[in-house]
Amino acid sequence: MVSWIESYFYSPTPFQKLISWLLSPLALLYCFVMKIRFISTKEIDFGVNIISVGNLTVGGSGKTPLVTALAQRYSDVGIILRGYGRKSEGLHVISDGKNILTDVLTSGDEAMIYADKLPEAVVIVSENRDEGVKKAKELGAKNLFLDDGYSKHHIKKMDILIDVDTKNSFCLPSGPYRERHWDLKKALHVRENIDFTREVEVINPTDKMYLVTAIARPERLDAYLPDIVGKSYFRDHYFFKKEELEKLLHVSGADSLLVTYKDYVKIKDFNLPLSLLDLKLQLKSHLRDKLEIPLT
Repeated sequence: MVSWIESYFYSPTPFQKLISWLLSPLALLYCFVMKIRFISTKEIDFGVNIISVGNLTVGGSGKTPLVTALAQRYSDVGIILRGYGRKSEGLHVISDGKNILTDVLTSGDEAMIYADKLPEAVVIVSENRDEGVKKAKELGAKNLFLDDGYSKHHIKKMDILIDVDTKNSFCLPSGPYRERHWDLKKALHVRENIDFTREVEVINPTDKMYLVTAIARPERLDAYLPDIVGKSYFRDHYFFKKEELEKLLHVSGADSLLVTYKDYVKIKDFNLPLSLLDLKLQLKSHLRDKLEIPLT
């Protein structure tokens, strides 16, 4: 079902295009409502530097590695995200910039990546981003990053949007667009291989690796994969069971499971043989100049 939806949104078949056109009146209504929502929103200044990294479409775009790459260049960092897929509700401080305070079930996979990779950053999950910003300030953060915060139009911030290629340009439910880049809203659009590049390192490689991942649009990994004996895709943010991973190892005859960092934070305590496909971003100099961030 997930692969069908991703095909419908990003590379539709003729039949899927027909469905998309039939739903286009709903898409127009949805987009109109979202524009009215934007126009009627008054901006609030929270008195702190806030950068939002997001995209206009549903699904993955590389927000987490881009936020990580940006945040590494600042001090007194706070990261606020909703925490999709977590088994908790409300506001939780995942890391206070000194210690990780929760488990991955509470944090969700993406927040735990930030806590692992940015040990000096305050990391907060909260459905209410306003409360998350206030809590981060209370904990001493001065440079805040919102993961997927474009739609929070009431928060005064700098918006960075990662452009994603798609053959379907409709809004939901006809296409993948959650919102448009409205004419009155300033945002910096960035693209992979133009504004940033990816570097891939396989940590703890083995002769026979089997890819297991639960990320959106997993075909994005294809260009970076080493030789593998097979692969299995799970729905985005899926929490794996140890038994099903053990079965995949046995059936495939693999020496290890090849996983992304998003998968790794959920299964690192399973005591299974793991190889880590670690993706990092390198920012182009012109992007660093636009953001006025220092070289490291």
